[in-house]
Amino acid sequence: MQDRCLRKLGLLLGVVAFIALAGGCKKQVASRPPTQAAPQPTAQPTVTLNASPSSVKSGDTVTLSWTSTNATDLDIEPGVGKVTAQGSTPANPTESTTFTITATGPGGTATADARVTVGAAPVEAPSSANQSLSELFEQNVKDAYFDFNKSDIRGDARANLTKTAEFLRSYSQVRVTIEGHCDERGSTEYNIGLGERRAQAAKNYLISLGISADRMDTVSWGKERPFCTEHDEACWQQNRRAHFVAGH
Repeated sequence: MQDRCLRKLGLLLGVVAFIALAGGCKKQVASRPPTQAAPQPTAQPTVTLNASPSSVKSGDTVTLSWTSTNATDLDIEPGVGKVTAQGSTPANPTESTTFTITATGPGGTATADARVTVGAAPVEAPSSANQSLSELFEQNVKDAYFDFNKSDIRGDARANLTKTAEFLRSYSQVRVTIEGHCDERGSTEYNIGLGERRAQAAKNYLISLGISADRMDTVSWGKERPFCTEHDEACWQQNRRAHFVAGH
């Protein structure tokens, strides 16, 4: 009886050992790595450009407006240069021009065009038979104004110089002296040099519009002949100019 119980106990222990051994040898299944999302394609830049109005007379102002998406660098040519992602800027074309904006971004490049048609702007006619050439000169020849410590031609200066060029083309007998002026800040010597650069910049712009260089002389007065004598920015702005005087 005791032997039978021992045999049953041994059989039971054997079964338990077999089950434990089978469980330990069971193959472990590796877990799946997480699925990675496929990379999204980089968006292509888009850009628009509009000119308003699209048809003007020479010297009139055109407003260029643009918008863009997915662009990191934008440039408008001719004459405007780098711009922000959206905005507007004035332009004063003197001939029919196609403005082109180029937008560049990680996804590539996009362009857009705006065409401006320019017609000749007639010089203002005399209001009466007695109106003299000097009066016409005063009406049509406009000074060019400059930023502080600069001799670059601004947008408003381009418009004024374009009107001046139209007058000089219509009255080929007129010569001019272009005076360079500065505000009161800075040394006399420095402002003489700055005034000369401003006068020369105005002359070069008129040459680019077709006015012969031999009809124009330049002189710099620096800060010695101010148009305004107050000591504030409103006054200083009036003194930073290229001023035109009729020659003989």
